Amino acid sequence: MRTPGILPITALVYSDGEAADRALRSVCSALRDRGCRLAGLVQHNRPNPGRSRCDMELEDLASGALTGITQDRGRLARGCSLDIGQLLNAMQITRASLHLKPDLVILNKFGKTEAEGGGLRPLIAETIEAGLPLLVAVPWRNIEGWRHFTGEMAREYDLSTLPADEAGLCAALGLAMRPGLPRHREPHSHPSL
Repeated sequence: MRTPGILPITALVYSDGEAADRALRSVCSALRDRGCRLAGLVQHNRPNPGRSRCDMELEDLASGALTGITQDRGRLARGCSLDIGQLLNAMQITRASLHLKPDLVILNKFGKTEAEGGGLRPLIAETIEAGLPLLVAVPWRNIEGWRHFTGEMAREYDLSTLPADEAGLCAALGLAMRPGLPRHREPHSHPSL
């Protein structure tokens, strides 16, 4: 069990990837509406008729640039279709926006690639080293890798226990709703992990 506190790193722990993607997009929408400067990457999935998996795109929050991160491995392909090269391209775009000192950095996932030491892991480390507030979605299956990576620096919230509406979700995550100030604060009554 982790206790929430005034920590700049927040993990949104989930078992439903689509719900996690929606939650991150909701946070982005709410904070953008209040004039907050965001950096990072959120995922958008496009159905791919005739394929077992959707196509994934990452949106860079500072520029709006979209990067497709799905390899086309054919109609019958199963398993991971992540294009690591494209993921690293998206990371480079986001990395360039960190010097602008965004109010919050949001990253779509600490996935298998990150748990194994690759993917967005260097960007997460740079964000932490820069002292920027960070919100990351972490699947339950990768929680031990996340905890090993962040130690005691992160607070964790189980997505299934949080409100679904934008304002409620931001409040539960401790993100201030004043324009330009998404500061982390102690949450009121929502359980952490």
